[in-house]
Amino acid sequence: MSEYNEEDFLLLSGIQHFIFCRRQWALIHIEQQWSENYRTVDGHIFHEKAHSNIMPEKRGDIVISRSMPVLSRQLGVTGVCDIVEFHRDRNGITVNGLNGKYKVIPVEYKRGKPKDNDSDILQLVAQAICLEEMVCCNIETGYLYYGEIRHREQVDINQDMRKKVYDIFKEMHDLYTRKYTPKVKPNNSCKSCSLIDICLPKLCKKQSVKDYMNKYLKEE
Repeated sequence: MSEYNEEDFLLLSGIQHFIFCRRQWALIHIEQQWSENYRTVDGHIFHEKAHSNIMPEKRGDIVISRSMPVLSRQLGVTGVCDIVEFHRDRNGITVNGLNGKYKVIPVEYKRGKPKDNDSDILQLVAQAICLEEMVCCNIETGYLYYGEIRHREQVDINQDMRKKVYDIFKEMHDLYTRKYTPKVKPNNSCKSCSLIDICLPKLCKKQSVKDYMNKYLKEE
């Protein structure tokens, strides 16, 4: 499998923007556009709490690492895991600085509740791929913690999920290399996007010359 150079790395967290809306991702990551709203600010505050203590924490047979930088040359991404838990397990791997063997489990924090799409799940899978590449392990399980329901949900990671992540990042790299910002089909999700005034989704609607002329003549 080919590898990306570091100068071509994309942000891992961008996969969530990409799944939500390819145009939103391109505006943020290609055109460097950004605007805040309540959702984005609240999300930043929520993640700051998850990252509040960067020192490893030990709870019995579990070691908790926060704000762990990760990367994958095969995906061509870099990012930060909210939390990585190392569970003592005789069938696990050795970890530098820790005695015994451990199973590696990523935990991603989200401010809201489970979504209708799989953006949160695939972001977690991308983190797992990075960790597998970095520490030479196999990760079968991760967790998504949702602040609104105050509950973590288990995610069983399989090969189909991994393939989907690879395919998505391949498409992202292609768009990024071409510096191409896709158009978008406006939908109800646009109302919750902080970039709506920058994106102007209504301008992406296709309108025939005939329809435009008919509308113009009626206004006249």
